[in-house]
Amino acid sequence: MKEPAVSADPTQTLAFDTSCHLFDGCGFPAPGLHSFLFKPLFGDANSNVYFNKTMLLALLGSIIIVGFFWAAFARPKVVPGKLQMIAETGYDFVRRGVVYETIGKKEGEKYVPFVVSLFFFVWMMNLWSIIPLAQFPVTAIISYPAVLAGLVYITWVSLTFKRHGFVGAFKNFTGYDKSLGAVLPLSMTIELFSNLLVRPFTHAVRLFANMFAGHTLLLLFTIASWYMLNGIGIAYSAVSFVMVIVMTAFELFIQAVQAYVFVLLTCSFIQGALAESH
Repeated sequence: MKEPAVSADPTQTLAFDTSCHLFDGCGFPAPGLHSFLFKPLFGDANSNVYFNKTMLLALLGSIIIVGFFWAAFARPKVVPGKLQMIAETGYDFVRRGVVYETIGKKEGEKYVPFVVSLFFFVWMMNLWSIIPLAQFPVTAIISYPAVLAGLVYITWVSLTFKRHGFVGAFKNFTGYDKSLGAVLPLSMTIELFSNLLVRPFTHAVRLFANMFAGHTLLLLFTIASWYMLNGIGIAYSAVSFVMVIVMTAFELFIQAVQAYVFVLLTCSFIQGALAESH
């Protein structure tokens, strides 16, 4: 449980000192950035091979998702079994409730596999936060949401150029509207900056920040429950443990919502790229 963090202080740990309790003369081991750093399972930062816990969870999550849908649809039946019915419900929810509602059935059908894959991958990466032994949301590491947002960004920009050509894409990105008159140059500059720079940044950060904050709160109450488990502090520990349960339930909800919001914004970007008038 005590994994050394990347710090000048060799006594600092990734989790917390399990022998430290209230009234024992040791301070509260508050979670911080060190709680999001992990030793490599093999390799190191100076070599060409580096593999740590978050990479393992991302790999396992991908295998679980592919394995689940493979098992569900390998031999589809007219009257679906339980596994096929669950998979179809999830697939249909994203297809009809997100893609069709945002892009439309005709234009959106070809993007269903992409959006479904994004939804379940993000959801699975979020779910690791409350799964025993894992207990860490992969999307709380900014590189993962950034790569996913980058894929969406490339898809959106390339579709815009493909559909509208260079001039049309430029007007799309800048919100060109000659009726704005004298303020048109300023408006176009702001829109260009917002669409091509701010939009992908906020797309990634929205997911990252929610998972980072949620995991930090869970850590805070979990560590506090253990830390106060001593003497009269047991009463406070019980309250903190109740908050762990409440926050875990709330985190379950937020994990699904963030996956939904991520793909909803993805579909919104794609719809904007395909729309004829702006």
